[in-house]
Amino acid sequence: MRWGLLFITALGLLSGCASDYVARTASARSAYQSSDYPRALRELDGEEKGAPERDQLLLLLDKGMVLHAASQWEESTKVLAEADRLSGELDITSVSEEAGVLLSNERRRAYRGEDFEKLMISVLQALNYAELGRDEDALVEVRRVNERIEKMITEEKKPYEQLAIARYLGGVLYEDQREWDSAFIDYMKAYELEPRLDGLVEPLLRLAKKTGRDDAYAMLSQKFPDVAHAPLNPGDGQLVVVVEAGLSPEKMSTSRDYNDSGELISVPVYRDRGGTPPVRVAVENQSERAVTVTSLARVAQVHLNDRIGRMLAKQLAGAVAKAGVAAGVGALAKSKELGVLTFLLLNAGNQPDLRSWLSLPAEFQVVRFRLPPGKHTVQVDAPGRPTTHFVEVKPGRVSVLVVRSY
Repeated sequence: MRWGLLFITALGLLSGCASDYVARTASARSAYQSSDYPRALRELDGEEKGAPERDQLLLLLDKGMVLHAASQWEESTKVLAEADRLSGELDITSVSEEAGVLLSNERRRAYRGEDFEKLMISVLQALNYAELGRDEDALVEVRRVNERIEKMITEEKKPYEQLAIARYLGGVLYEDQREWDSAFIDYMKAYELEPRLDGLVEPLLRLAKKTGRDDAYAMLSQKFPDVAHAPLNPGDGQLVVVVEAGLSPEKMSTSRDYNDSGELISVPVYRDRGGTPPVRVAVENQSERAVTVTSLARVAQVHLNDRIGRMLAKQLAGAVAKAGVAAGVGALAKSKELGVLTFLLLNAGNQPDLRSWLSLPAEFQVVRFRLPPGKHTVQVDAPGRPTTHFVEVKPGRVSVLVVRSY
């Protein structure tokens, strides 16, 4: 009877492996990547009814992203706000949960999200609000991104850097509100983070001159002599197109040797899901290739690498704990064989957590235009899937168009 109870308990601890979120939501992702957003949402709604509590954050993140891609901006803000609230609650570590993880595997833990995924909630919220014309709310989210990551860098000593897309979007929003100094500062920070902005530095040059930053203007003019940056005409408007391109990387399992101990331990690493297609955007008689402002594939790798050491240490602690339980069982039953079998059973499910926010894009690309006020047709030419969008540009304002491209 004791042996039977032991096996039942061990199998219960491993039950987290039997129900994998990534596998269960494959159909929803397929619909999403085919731009069949109604079906993707139905699939996620169906999953929500029976999903274990540990996957609730991922469900909210995926649903918020699908609504965002479907241009349901208001609905997306509500779902992502709920995801942000839940993420904050989950940051409070559960002692009982940690003990369970030591004796089973990371998949039993409630998914808390990678650091960069938490930042992406605010980036998407800022884009949602920008599409809704709510600049103040969008700027609140941009500032949240910058403040959160600054805390990670300075207080938590993590090897991160600011997100160029958040800074560039801040520049766009400040420029729309005619806060020229703040706009210049954010554009400049984006340029420092990603120097290969090409034609996207146009407002940086224009605002350096407008705000009397002579040294910055001289430096930028020397670096970008071919970028036209004449002052805007009084009636001109601007259009900034943000292309969320490609598929975010996915996690796969690999083995690492912890501190040259000879103990091979399984940990997750990110793997790219194909190259990000080049995107060209045309409006009126202008056509420009979108410029990558932030590569999430690169950001994800940096953030995951930062915690590999901690994951290895935790996995090793788990192996020691399992060995102790197995030895105790063997001693209690006076059976060395049962102890070995118990250890093998406890380690059978020793797999890393491969869950991640897979509906995110691989890159944030940006292209911008000067346009006369009025309604315009925008053609986004992504390989195999061109799309058409309609925008209204207002005089003296900076309009934002967000497009999902796979």
